[in-house]
Amino acid sequence: MGAASSSIVRSEPFAGKLCGLEDVPENCITAMFIYMEPPEICLLARVNKSFHRASRSDAVWEDKLPSNYKFLVRRILEDQQQVGVKDKLIYHKKEIYARLCRPNLFDAGTKEAWLDKRSGKVFLAISPKAMKITGIDDRRYWEHISSDESRFGSITYLRQIWWLEAVGKIRFEFAPGKYSLLFKIQLGKPIRKCGRKTCSLDQVHGWDIKPVRFQLSTSDGQCAMSERHLDESGRWVYHHAGDFVVENQNSPVWVKFSMLQIDCTHTKGGLCLDCVIICPFEYRGKYKYSD
Repeated sequence: MGAASSSIVRSEPFAGKLCGLEDVPENCITAMFIYMEPPEICLLARVNKSFHRASRSDAVWEDKLPSNYKFLVRRILEDQQQVGVKDKLIYHKKEIYARLCRPNLFDAGTKEAWLDKRSGKVFLAISPKAMKITGIDDRRYWEHISSDESRFGSITYLRQIWWLEAVGKIRFEFAPGKYSLLFKIQLGKPIRKCGRKTCSLDQVHGWDIKPVRFQLSTSDGQCAMSERHLDESGRWVYHHAGDFVVENQNSPVWVKFSMLQIDCTHTKGGLCLDCVIICPFEYRGKYKYSD
């Protein structure tokens, strides 16, 4: 019986009716891709021409893009074209997704947005250059240091000050969901010693006397506040200011945030501020943060 079945498999008429991956209808591949994550889709696009064509279908990528992607195109990608980024116009949803997954600077390079490649969730980073900071233009207090560790190519270093107030705000159309806001801070000045990166703690002082206050508020009335002493030196720490919830789709929200230490009984110094991060609540664990 086994020999008979084997001869049937090897018979030419029967073999001609066997189906391969190239025979799978393109609409079936598209339907399958809708339930897969973007990295898997891009991997399977290499199988053959049918898979490649299906991987470019707008029906697939419409489902992967965040609900606010049209706002992101207007605010970020079109903004880049206005300042001279000479890329061709985007027609396909896959191209939009790929472009938004890159680090995209906007607002004169003071803010950055990108998508998580797997989930399509939006992340934001805001540079100190987009914030109002006490004495920021006075070199006695502040210094801008070039850094390849920063998304913006430089960090802001506080030498010494009596009154610290760093305030920023952003108007953005978030997809519905819960978001966290964190300040990326380091105690200590990054330096190179004998060709190696290290951190000088010589000017670090005053942060253990009174706590720093982190605050956020939104235009729809949400508020959050946390206070803590800064006591971790020599490494970057994300300090959690609070969370906010976006319920309405296609409705821009103002988010205001601040970092305060305004007790003038003592000076404080030796602090680096890199940026402020706004991320989906479920992703804040990827940043080592202090609560």
